[in-house]
Amino acid sequence: MMADQDAARVPPAETRCGFVALIGAPNVGKSTLVNALVGSKVTIVSRKVQTTRALIRGIVVEGHSQIILVDTPGIFAPRRRLDRAMVSTAWSGAHDADLVCVLLDAKAGIDEEADAILERLSDVAHEKILVLNKIDLVPRERLLALAKAADDRLPFAGTFMISAFSGDGVSDLRATLAVRMPVGPFHYPEDQMSDAPMRQLAAEITREKIYQRLHQELPYQSTVETDSWSERKDHSVRIEQTIFVERESQRKIVLGKGGSTIKAIGADSRKEIAEILGHPVHLFLFVKVREDWGDDPDRYRHMGLEFPRD
Repeated sequence: MMADQDAARVPPAETRCGFVALIGAPNVGKSTLVNALVGSKVTIVSRKVQTTRALIRGIVVEGHSQIILVDTPGIFAPRRRLDRAMVSTAWSGAHDADLVCVLLDAKAGIDEEADAILERLSDVAHEKILVLNKIDLVPRERLLALAKAADDRLPFAGTFMISAFSGDGVSDLRATLAVRMPVGPFHYPEDQMSDAPMRQLAAEITREKIYQRLHQELPYQSTVETDSWSERKDHSVRIEQTIFVERESQRKIVLGKGGSTIKAIGADSRKEIAEILGHPVHLFLFVKVREDWGDDPDRYRHMGLEFPRD
């Protein structure tokens, strides 16, 4: 009886919850790191730069902590209106988070893009952690020199050397993020991995497959929208999506000869969406021309971006 009374007096473990912004240049591995930390695919990963357009969050439960990962668009020198919106969104994510993870490509080092990011990060008041990614491609001596050079530029609360692709060092980073989260209740159910609705995630998956198939032929002026999503009695899901491009010539590229390309994109996307849902998927893709969609405020709102007016 005494043991039960003693157990009843033990206070419940203190929960922690907070937002971690991943900041870095394009292609440093932010999306791959989000997926490695979560243990499931929640963001689009592509060989193309600038594929993450909105603040898609991955959610990690580590012990009694919930870590909400904000995978920001890569920070680069903006040229178009869409570029400016993406960069603005990335910096907003850094200022709004509880903790900032600064990712550097260990192979690229502190290049022009990384240098500009480090300089601007001095205006971000939150605690910062340095993450050197792709360490499997660089000798250890060079890694140590890179870590020192970055720390000389900006004070970091800690430094981690990882390979997001292989998972090396990711568990240590996850544990550190967990203990650095502020005390508070969880914001999301424990079994939820992302706050991106499945309709949006499905569209992102299809967009990724377009890049994988057409990474040389098709420029960035393409987007995907999920038009309909219905669950059938046999638990399968019927999805209709539209791929928007800016010119008729781009539509023909996406369709391919005899519709071969669009069929391949649909097959790849359908397989991955089905794996995530755990149910069969019937995916129907359509390709339409929407001229100058990159200057349409409604498209920015759909992607979770603020429309730059200037």
